[in-house]
This record gives sequence, structure tokens and C-alpha cells, in this order.
Amino acid sequence: MTDRALQLISQANAEVEKHQQKVQSDDYRLGFHLMPPVGLLNDPNGFIQFQGVYHLFYQWNPFKTGHGAKFWGHYTSKDLVNWTHEKIALAPSDWFDKNGCYSGSAVSDAGKIKLFYTGNVKDENGNRETYQCLAESENGIDFVKKGVVIELPEGYTAHFRDPKVWRHQGDWYMIIGAQSEDLQGKAALFKSVDLLEWQLLGNVAGSNEGELGDFGYMWECPDLFSLQGKDVLIVSPQGLEPEGILYNNVYQSGYFVGQLNYETGKMSHGPFVELDRGFEFYAPQTTVDEQGRRLLYAWMGVPEQAEDQHPTIDFKWVHAMTLPRELVLVGERLYQKPVDELKQLRKNEVVYENEVLTSVTKQLKHVNGDQLELVIDFHRNEADTFEIAIRDEARIIYDKSEERLTLQRKSFSDRDRAVEARHCMLSQLRQLRIFLDTSSIELFANDGEEVFTARIFPEKEKKEISFTAVNGTTEFTVRKWDIR
Repeated sequence: MTDRALQLISQANAEVEKHQQKVQSDDYRLGFHLMPPVGLLNDPNGFIQFQGVYHLFYQWNPFKTGHGAKFWGHYTSKDLVNWTHEKIALAPSDWFDKNGCYSGSAVSDAGKIKLFYTGNVKDENGNRETYQCLAESENGIDFVKKGVVIELPEGYTAHFRDPKVWRHQGDWYMIIGAQSEDLQGKAALFKSVDLLEWQLLGNVAGSNEGELGDFGYMWECPDLFSLQGKDVLIVSPQGLEPEGILYNNVYQSGYFVGQLNYETGKMSHGPFVELDRGFEFYAPQTTVDEQGRRLLYAWMGVPEQAEDQHPTIDFKWVHAMTLPRELVLVGERLYQKPVDELKQLRKNEVVYENEVLTSVTKQLKHVNGDQLELVIDFHRNEADTFEIAIRDEARIIYDKSEERLTLQRKSFSDRDRAVEARHCMLSQLRQLRIFLDTSSIELFANDGEEVFTARIFPEKEKKEISFTAVNGTTEFTVRKWDIR
């Protein structure tokens, strides 16, 4: 490790120590989500299970609650529930990454974890350079940089980043989020036999590629994998305009389902589908664990979307990760399910069987709190709308006639506390599973058919949850657990 790397890591650790008390005093500090110890967290990186241990790295700026020259922070866990914050994995200390160790992925090869990431460089005039870099570790904790493996190929701008690497039939493949010289978002595919020398195969997919029309000026954080006999391309396109209830965040994350031709490097695919219908969800990354599950983490945030308005900034930190989710392909749709291990967090179960509401609002005793899991199974839903009000800050609404599920919240970026909403179409509501943390909500409808993720910032004393049936009768069973 270079003297520059040691210096930067020492400075980052000093920031953690300096602000630890301030950070931990924040009432909005989350109870069961991964967060930065100080500063700003964004994209999940290098998600992998290696020798029985899950590793989740993350984009980290320890020096401020804004973006800048990123480090790779690092968490490990044996069960996806109990996590240890490890030493810094990568620091922006070399000529090829001096302005940021940007996002990337991890693979296991020859008994080592090998990290692939984007080295961000800016010259004295602010012009961007980009390099795809390699670092490796034998113990999963101490990483040695091996330098640049891919320089910027012709045909692309320097917005060329976020390598995701996987193995297929003995060869290695890397997909990179890119922008073509005519300012179109692309996902570029490379091939290698040794993880060192890489051949560009072309664009797997992109704006104005194949049957896809204009679809954004930059594609970030691509992830391509096989699931139940089909190929899935996850990507975060930038530059989509809102279309009704679609694409209402500043930037989106979603997926295409189809088939990748490994000979031509082209993917035939269906339409783009948003992965999450909520307010804060971006840059998802997946891995396959030793059980064969395709697991996903995402950043519980969106770039340039009121990032400077989060109240946690007053306490020297901002952003968090989503809960880990298992992906299942049902037809052409990805379902997201909270991993089973999260059930270890449950305690103090409360059950209300066959609760009936007819045009009334009701609170259920002990069904409240700020860190909890709710599972609501619907037996009969004849009301025009069914609503759940959460801590006077968020509201879940199912409109039966419109077949629409809505998540409303009070805007934390609007001083007048305006209400904002996100929606999806849902023909039938069978189940809601809700994870509520001190300052977040994750809502899974119909076993993960649709998902909403959002940050919320209720007043500390607000614990109430109420249920309302409007113009009709709803019958349901509620199970509630406190989460330790």
C-alpha cells in the first residue's frame, strides 16, 4: 500500500472518530439497515459470498455528505443480518483512480476476491478520464491494487464505468455502463480468458439499439445474469422523461428480460420495467450465493434527487442500503422477496385474525412502533380504497376501482411539507409486507410482485399505525413483529 493510500485511510478513519458521537446521536439513525459511519454512502459494490462470508462494499465519501473522490467502504456478514464494518478496501490514491474509486463488482478466482472498479481521473482543466481497474485479496480484507485492465475504447465518452464481471462456460465477461460519442446510453460487453486482457464485443443493449428507441443519455451500473433459463439485464438509465406514473424519479433503475447471444454480444429483450416504484432506489447490484439464490442490494437514494435536503446531514451522514432481497423470475417479471434470514430479527409477535373494517378507521393495539415488520393478508377487499397510515408521515393506498397501489409521504425536501406520491398498477391486492425502520419504509406487494422503497422522517414520538376501509368492507389478517 502506498504512502498516499495510508494517508487517505488515516484521514478517513479520523473523520469517523471525530464525528462518531454526533452521528450516533441522530434519532433517524436506522436500526437494521447498513449505513456509513460518517459522510455519504451510495452505490453497493462488489457484492459477493466468498468462503462462506458475504461481502458488501459501498461507495463512500467520509469527508462530507456530498459526492467527491470515493473510497470503497466494506461490510461483512455470515448471515445477511449481523454485519461487521471492516477496514477501508480501496482509497483514491493512485494516478488511475485519484479522483475516485468508482463502482464495480467482485469475483472469486484462484482462491482470491478480485475487485473490478472504475478509476475516475480529472486533469487540471477538469476533463474526465476513466480506467477499469483490478484489485485483489487472499483474505477478503486486505486488497492490493493491480492497476488498469481496460482503457477507454473508441466510440465512447469518458462516462464509461461500473464494471460487472461474471463467468460463463469458462470465459469471463464484463459489462460496463457507457455513453456513446453521440450521447446515447449503452451497456458495453467485454470478454476475457484471464481477467487481465479484455476484448470489446460491442453493445449488449442501449438507447437506439435493436428495437429500443431513445432511452437515456447514460446507462449506469449494469448487471447481467441468467435466471431460470432467461437472461436479465439490470441497468440504471439516466435521461428518461416521466410518462404518467412511470419514471417519476430523477433517475431510474429497472430491467430487461431476454436472451444474450454470447457469440454476437447482443441481447434480444422485452420492455424496460422499473424494479422499484418508490422514491429512493438506485444502482442495484446482484450476486449468486452458495445456496444458488440471486440476491440484490441497492442504494436507498437517487443521485441529484434532494440529496442535500436529508435531515441526517445535520448529523454528518446521509443515505443507506436497502434490505437484501432474493430475485425470482415469474414469467417475464422479476419478483423481489426479502431474504428469509431477516426473520431472525422478529420478536414480540402480535396477530389479529380476520379483522373486518367497514367504512371505518381503526388502530390495532400493539400494532405500532418505529422498527417493525407487518404482514397483511387480505381475505376480502370490497372497499373502494384501503389505506394504511404510518406514523403521520406515510400512507399506503390501494384503489380497487383504479387497480392502483400508491405510496404517499410528506416531502422532506419541501419546507411546507407537501405530500408526494408514487404509484403502480396492481390488478389485485393479496398481501402487503412492510418493513418500517426509524427513517425508511420498504413495501412488498403480493410476494414481491411490486416493491416501493422510500426514506421517511417522522417525528420521534409518532408511533401510530391505522387502517381504513373507505366505502365498503375489507377483511384481513395482520401479523406484526418488533425488529430488534
